[in-house]
Amino acid sequence: MDVVRQRVVLRGVVQGVGFRWWCAGTAKPMGLTGYAENLDDGRVKVVAEGTAASCARLVDVLRSDDTAGRVDEVLVEWEEPSGSFRSFGIR
Repeated sequence: MDVVRQRVVLRGVVQGVGFRWWCAGTAKPMGLTGYAENLDDGRVKVVAEGTAASCARLVDVLRSDDTAGRVDEVLVEWEEPSGSFRSFGIR
């Protein structure tokens, strides 16, 4: 099972609405590790490591209407996995 890493930046109403906590609660059951953090410009960054299928499923959920807040834009970049995460956390 190959591990991949994605960095997702989300724009919309994603701060002050429990989005990072919702994201962690969504990512953990998918077997993903990483974190969600607020950015200074009002966006949220999500870094996730796991299988390609789980990472793709997370992006699908992030693009859906079933998130905390409102997501207007989802930017995804694939990176080399670090293997340094033990769980999915909030920063």
